[in-house]
Amino acid sequence: MRVTKYEHAALTIDSDGRRLVIDPGSFTLPLNDLSTAVAVVLTHEHPDHWTPDHLDRILNYAPGIPIFGPEGVAKAAAGYDITVVSPGDRVTVEPFVLEFFGGRHNVIHESIPVIDNVGVLVDGEFYYPGDSYAVPSGVDVKLLAAPVGAPWLKIGEAMDFVLAVAPRQAFGTHDMTLSVIGRDMGRARLKWAVEQGGGEFLNLDPGDSTDS
Repeated sequence: MRVTKYEHAALTIDSDGRRLVIDPGSFTLPLNDLSTAVAVVLTHEHPDHWTPDHLDRILNYAPGIPIFGPEGVAKAAAGYDITVVSPGDRVTVEPFVLEFFGGRHNVIHESIPVIDNVGVLVDGEFYYPGDSYAVPSGVDVKLLAAPVGAPWLKIGEAMDFVLAVAPRQAFGTHDMTLSVIGRDMGRARLKWAVEQGGGEFLNLDPGDSTDS
């Protein structure tokens, strides 16, 4: 399994010549090499995690592939065929097995409604929580994509999330709202957190990949 980070929250996962796309949003440049795409996961409805332009581009390359997301995504992307998933659901899109966790977006402010959000575990090894600190309990996470910057994120809470998951490896994501200095400070904090469990932190920039 090869995981590639793109701008902000977008990721692709490649296995056996097929590709899974996660959260291509408004801060992400157009993705290429999408002819092998077999599914899309959208963790929630916010535009920094999906746009019609990205979905149209993916479906142009790979017509009819399933798009998975919570109920809020199905409502926000009403013009698309969204397969609604909820925490506890498990689906297989060969060669990927997807399991969903959480259910709610982290709180930004009491004045802003809390929306649906699902974290996704891929093949029991790679976990991305979307905009939440939902921990996949009972799972030995090999690779974690950990949010590092957001209106809802306090770095101490992000560190606690990494400590709770205790992955063998982790890298920072959800980072396009940060300056380079702020991003590097956040990465340093997450590095400390993953190392407490004997894990390794990876500094991945857009276009960088790691094998899981």
